[in-house]
Amino acid sequence: QVQLVESGGGLVEAGGSLRLSCAISENIFNFNVVGWFRQAPGEQRELVATINVGGRLNYAESVKGRFTLSRDNARNTIELQMNSLKPEDTAVYYCRAEILRRQFWGQGTQVTVTS
Repeated sequence: QVQLVESGGGLVEAGGSLRLSCAISENIFNFNVVGWFRQAPGEQRELVATINVGGRLNYAESVKGRFTLSRDNARNTIELQMNSLKPEDTAVYYCRAEILRRQFWGQGTQVTVTS
């Protein structure tokens, strides 16, 4: 069974930064797409940033210019550098890996941004 383990969440003031990491238990190139999603209280889960097997990046409009997704092929990890954080970025952040329409999710890590 594929396992994804997130780390790096926490509490930060608006304008601050956090770095999230997701360790994947299999070769990262086994998956078509890996990335980050988030879910705020009372809201639907939404895409934050993804990278496909070819290295193509995709960001939500709300995070463009502030968040950067990177992939470490040797360690089978992805990281999300989040800068200029805003209170509306507060959510549980989930790592996801997808192959052939099968999706695997991490347990989530809480990010709270105070004003």
